[in-house]
Amino acid sequence: MEQETSPQSETSRRLQQLEGEERKLWRYLLLFVALLATGVGAASWERFSSTSSLFRLIPIVTVLLVFAFAVFVAGKRRQIAALQGEVRGMQQAAAAPATEYQLEQLAQVIQKSQRGFRDLVDSIDDIALSISLDGTVHAANRAFANMLQVPFPKFIGHRLDEFIDRPDSNEATQILPRILERQHWEGSAEVRLKGQTEIRYFDCTVNTIVKDGTVSGLSILGRDVTHQRERESRFTELFETLHEAVYFTTPAGRILDANQAMVRMLGFASKTELLASNAADLYVDPADRQMLMKELERAGTLRDREMRLRKKDGSVVVVLNSSRAISDMEGNIVRFQGTLVDISGRREIEKRLQQQEEFNRRLIECFPDAILALDHEYRCTFASSRVREMLGFAPEELVGKIFNVHAHTSALVQLLNDVLSGNIEAGTTEFEAARRDGNWRWLRCSASQLLDAENKPVGVVASLRDVTDAQQMEQQLMHSERLAAMGQMVDGFAHELNNPLTAIMGGVELLDAKKLDESSARHLQLLKQQVRRAAEIVQNLLFFSRPPAPGKTRVNANELIQRTLMLHQYSLRMNNITVDFIPDTSLPPFEGDANQLMQVFLNLIVNAEQAIREVRDRGTIRIRVRHSDGSVRLTFQDDGPGIESDVVPRIFDPFYSTKRPGRGVGMGLSVAMAIVKASDGKIEFQPAPGGGAAFTVTLPLAASSATAAITASN
Repeated sequence: MEQETSPQSETSRRLQQLEGEERKLWRYLLLFVALLATGVGAASWERFSSTSSLFRLIPIVTVLLVFAFAVFVAGKRRQIAALQGEVRGMQQAAAAPATEYQLEQLAQVIQKSQRGFRDLVDSIDDIALSISLDGTVHAANRAFANMLQVPFPKFIGHRLDEFIDRPDSNEATQILPRILERQHWEGSAEVRLKGQTEIRYFDCTVNTIVKDGTVSGLSILGRDVTHQRERESRFTELFETLHEAVYFTTPAGRILDANQAMVRMLGFASKTELLASNAADLYVDPADRQMLMKELERAGTLRDREMRLRKKDGSVVVVLNSSRAISDMEGNIVRFQGTLVDISGRREIEKRLQQQEEFNRRLIECFPDAILALDHEYRCTFASSRVREMLGFAPEELVGKIFNVHAHTSALVQLLNDVLSGNIEAGTTEFEAARRDGNWRWLRCSASQLLDAENKPVGVVASLRDVTDAQQMEQQLMHSERLAAMGQMVDGFAHELNNPLTAIMGGVELLDAKKLDESSARHLQLLKQQVRRAAEIVQNLLFFSRPPAPGKTRVNANELIQRTLMLHQYSLRMNNITVDFIPDTSLPPFEGDANQLMQVFLNLIVNAEQAIREVRDRGTIRIRVRHSDGSVRLTFQDDGPGIESDVVPRIFDPFYSTKRPGRGVGMGLSVAMAIVKASDGKIEFQPAPGGGAAFTVTLPLAASSATAAITASN
């Protein structure tokens, strides 16, 4: 082993180097002066003086350079002298022994350094200590003392297992060989002090202490991460217990982490199985993922975007995806993180609600009544499409507007007020309402309370039904019942009148057998004619009030019309209506219900009579009968005002009437058409050439009569 160099020999060596530098400097000086002298001698002054003034400056510049170099050399010489003085002082100091004052100053410096080092170590929040291999504490900072809650003299020189239960000696024995082998160890340690149950967590760094090539102990630096671990534990617990699926993925699709909610949502057996898959394979439509990535690259966030994912078993789940892009310092996206909310059940419920709403809507549309919903201010909140045909208003024209209930009858106002106030839960009333076109209709209103989710009344729901036709039918039924009663009464009268008429006719026949003067005979013939006429009227009344037999029989049209005119003769005569009827003697019979056909003819004659009376005091009804092509045609024409063209399509509708109130219920023509159709015939309307109306009834002839008529025409 080489001997260490003494301070004196080092000083001598340094001094020799300085002297050598000085000798080099003087050599450079002599060389420069020689070169300068040579240059000056080589140049002639005459040559410089004959040249320009610029070259005359060369000697002056040369002198200045020599002066500057001399100054530089003088400065360097002083520095060398100062260094030599320091070296000599060092030699003298090294040769002389240290004084007590110098030793005291050195000790103070060392103490200050130790105290500064101690303050530095104690200011560290992390635990720092050094121990021997058997666990004896040699040094520690204040953080370690605070953790143990023991002063320094109580643990310096003591073993760690006197104060710490965990890690115990067995755990230390297992890990010590690895530390000695690698001379370094980093990891997490669980620490529990003596007499405590709380476990604290430390991130530790352990290094070996080497002295003379041998490991003599360990230095330990530990950071208390207990609170951080608790926060991480709470976050992990929250992360795993969230009902929403949470995920972390890379832009390439690798799933970094996911919670159990996502594992269950996608039907995987474990998180490990889910993390082994690729996020790109979970999308039913790959365009959804491309759109997601573009949106995140552009905006950085994405909220509540509906997407369809494929579960492990291949089924589809509908989710709401909310994502965020995480970038590094250079702005490159390193991962995506977000949440998934399963809305498959919600979509199924919405689908069922839509189906239920569609069912309710179609049910309301098929309902024959119009449905209205009104709030407390009588503002319409809903109207079904039936209001269009019932009131003439479109539903959208009513919704949001005040329904003017006061424009209708007081019964409707009272009903709605009672329902809204809670006096009654439901009720029904009938009222007359004007349509948009001005026509008045009878409506039946059924109203009940409209309740909210808390069973509080928020309005009223009402159904409106048009009962105009029902009322007219009721009136028609009453009229029919009156006619039936009148028929029974007429039948009784006819029987009562028939007996005295028979007696009178017998007396007239007896008187006619005797010889009377000319005047008496003339009066007797007149009496006979009137008795026969009265008898025919009675027979017609009996025929009309009680038909001979139900069903079709062979009927003569001429005879049937004459019977009808005889029944209505008095009314026609009183209203100055002339009947122009020319019978067709060649008319063959046809099959039909005589009583019902008399009702058809009577309805047509009455309608013609009433039409004439609307415009004049007298008029004419023309009746013509003819047959051709196996049918008989009977035309009833009047010279009244006629029928307007826009009304013609509805004249055969039940309960449709253009007459003034009290003149009819609108059932005459509809009943007539039904009777004619039942007889395999038809009834038609044509405007009369000179004004007025013409109705033609076409009825089929009997089979034998039709054959005879065709033969006769040939």
